[in-house]
Amino acid sequence: MNSAAVYCRVSTDSQEREGTSLKTQLEHCLTYCRDKGYDATYQFSETYSGLSLERPELDKIRELVRNEEIDSIVCYSLDRLSRDPGHGVIITQELEKHGVKLETVTEDVDNSELGKLISYIRGYASKVEAEKIRERTMRGKKARAKDGRMPMGSGIGLYGYDYMPVSQKGGGQRVINEIEAAWVRKMFEWLVQDGLTTTAITFRLRASNAPTKSGKIWSRRSVHERLTNIAYTGKTYVFTALDGKVFGKPKEEWIELPGFTPAIISIELFEAAQKQLKMNFDKSKRNCKHEYLLSGHLRCAKCGYAFVGHPIGGKRYYHCSHTMKINAPVERCKNQMWNAEKLETMVWAELENYLGDRDIVRGNMEKQRQNSGQLNAFETELKQTDHQLKSINHEQHQLLQWALKDFPADQVEAENKRLNKSKETLSVQKNELEARIKASQSAVINVPNLERFIRDLQDKLPSLDFAGKRLALDMLGTTVYIDDQNVEIIGTIEPDSNPSIVSQSSQ
Repeated sequence: MNSAAVYCRVSTDSQEREGTSLKTQLEHCLTYCRDKGYDATYQFSETYSGLSLERPELDKIRELVRNEEIDSIVCYSLDRLSRDPGHGVIITQELEKHGVKLETVTEDVDNSELGKLISYIRGYASKVEAEKIRERTMRGKKARAKDGRMPMGSGIGLYGYDYMPVSQKGGGQRVINEIEAAWVRKMFEWLVQDGLTTTAITFRLRASNAPTKSGKIWSRRSVHERLTNIAYTGKTYVFTALDGKVFGKPKEEWIELPGFTPAIISIELFEAAQKQLKMNFDKSKRNCKHEYLLSGHLRCAKCGYAFVGHPIGGKRYYHCSHTMKINAPVERCKNQMWNAEKLETMVWAELENYLGDRDIVRGNMEKQRQNSGQLNAFETELKQTDHQLKSINHEQHQLLQWALKDFPADQVEAENKRLNKSKETLSVQKNELEARIKASQSAVINVPNLERFIRDLQDKLPSLDFAGKRLALDMLGTTVYIDDQNVEIIGTIEPDSNPSIVSQSSQ
């Protein structure tokens, strides 16, 4: 059975007349324990200020908590235990440490205003402590790097090398793993000398059973990472990443570790590899043998991956890129392929019908123009909203200082409740404004050029060539979603109801 300690407190005898007397509190707490099936083993009552942490009966309960002799503390309300949020933090941390639950008769502890304030204080304190730890850790890592040692967690285990621990003689650096290094050299040679693509190199590594560090199958991404890593030339840099980009920081902020990584390839071979990768990328954007009108505009409605063009038996088809082995080595998308000529004819016919209806197009252009006209107002309102949110954060920080300086708890709670409500309202408002601004920015960019383009396009619709149709798809921001039988077209300017084409067969 749950062993509970009941705690009742009043500050003055006058609280007897306000219905919060010790006797009344005790009755309610005992009833609560009976309803919950708790054994109210300990009962404590005292007349003492809730702004003091040094209370005789409270000290006894805290001793029970430290000795882990109880499972729960039951109070009439949270402010009976403490009226000081700072003290509340101390007490609740003690309870959590020893696995004791705090319950009140009249309110949900976590959702009460005092409870929210205590949570806010604890969260703020944790955030400050986490920031201090992060700053100390980063300072230590940079000091280690400036001493010529690799910071912990910074990619010591690079393919092609083994790491020799500092504890070993001559340690604290990478040494070449000859088996892996041989495969690194082959990757660069296949790229530069044989002109293979990253995909082809990936398949060749798999066919050759080339080992990996993790034991997993080679992926195109892992191959590309090897082919673009300058460390293989003997140059090692740390603290280069910014916003998810490996070399996103300015080069002057990088820290080099001389001698940490021995060279496997020459700098000349590495630079030639980068040129070849760029050439491969440029060639991949063109398909001189087959033209695919909807290339770059098709998405799989089942998995979200791009639909790409692929010739089979002399005919053109589109299929989901997630059906390709190189992209989906474990589980592939089951969406069917589409005959390119049939799909392109259907999609262009739908767009041609829409563009040919000048009234519908005119109405949609007017909607776009109205959105663009409101951009400045939305941006101004967003700035004001951000300023208000910053002000509230500042006020809550000030509120924390009040609480820690024994400011009357009821006033602190009331002010915190008001600030939280304002914060919720402003957050909703900010999300709505950001969505409107995004739509308006798109309108500002597109509307002037789009109006001229559509006027010219409507007169040339029947005679448009491949390049003209591609330009129309790009200007209209067209995206086509495909599943086994359905095609849905959306774009910057959409008809009153999105065009949806249903086909009985994708072949």
